[in-house]
Amino acid sequence: MSRPAHVLVLANQKGGVAKTTTTLNLGVALKERGARVLALDLDPQSNLSMSQGIEVETLSTTMFDVLVRGAALSEIIEAREVDIAPAGIELAGAEIALSAMIGRERQLERALAPYLGHYDYILIDTPPSLGLLTINAMVAADGIIVPVQCEYLSLRGLALLQQTLAQVREHLNPRVDIVGIIPTMYDGRTVHGREAVMLLEESFGDIVFQTRIGKTIKFAEAPVLGKSVIAYDKASQATRWYRRLAEELLARDPRNEVKTAA
Repeated sequence: MSRPAHVLVLANQKGGVAKTTTTLNLGVALKERGARVLALDLDPQSNLSMSQGIEVETLSTTMFDVLVRGAALSEIIEAREVDIAPAGIELAGAEIALSAMIGRERQLERALAPYLGHYDYILIDTPPSLGLLTINAMVAADGIIVPVQCEYLSLRGLALLQQTLAQVREHLNPRVDIVGIIPTMYDGRTVHGREAVMLLEESFGDIVFQTRIGKTIKFAEAPVLGKSVIAYDKASQATRWYRRLAEELLARDPRNEVKTAA
C-alpha cells in the first residue's frame, strides 16, 4: 500500500446538519476519483449504516464490539458503495462501557491502526454530541470536517466544538485540527443564508469549503433505497455538490496521490 489512510471525522454536536449525508456522499465521490474509502459509523442511530441498506438489527458484530470487546474491524466491514463499518443501537451503551476502560479515548485509534494501509480515506460519522465516541474519533483522526447548517444559531455551536478540540489537541492528539467547514442546507436566495456563509468565511477564512450543499428532497429519498444520492441520481444537482466537495478535499490534501480528475 502506498501510504496510510487520511482519517477524517465529520463532527458537529448539533444534530440535523447533514453529517451522515456528507460522510456517505463525500466517500462515494472520493471513490469515483479512484480513492479506497472506508466510512465508519460511530453514531448509535446507525443512519450511515442504514442508508446503505444494512439491516443493523440483524448484525451480530458492530462498532460496539470493535470499541469495547476488541473485535477486529475486518469482522464487521461490509462492501457497499464504499466499505462500511456499521453501528447498531448497542453503541449507545459504549460511553458507559468505555468510561471504565484504561486508555478509553484511544480504543478507535488502536482498532484502525492495522487498516490504515488498506484505504486512502477513512471517514468517520459521529453522534451529535461531544462525548467519548466523538473524542475517540478525534484522537484517531488527522483532521475534522465540520458540516454547518447555514443559520446563525448553528454557527454559535462551533465554539463548543473548538473548545473540545483544543482539549484533545493538548492532551491526546496534537496533530488533529479542523481541515474544512462545509456549509449545508444552504439557500442562496435568502439574505440569512448568504449572511451565515459570509460570517463563516469572516471567522474561519480559507478552511471554509467553496462548495455549498443545498437542500433537495433527493437527500431524503436516496437512503430509503439504500443508496447514496450519487447512485440514486448521477445527474442531480446534489451529486454535483458532493463531486465538487470531493475535488476540493483532494486538492487540499498535501499527501494526495489520488487522481483529482475523473
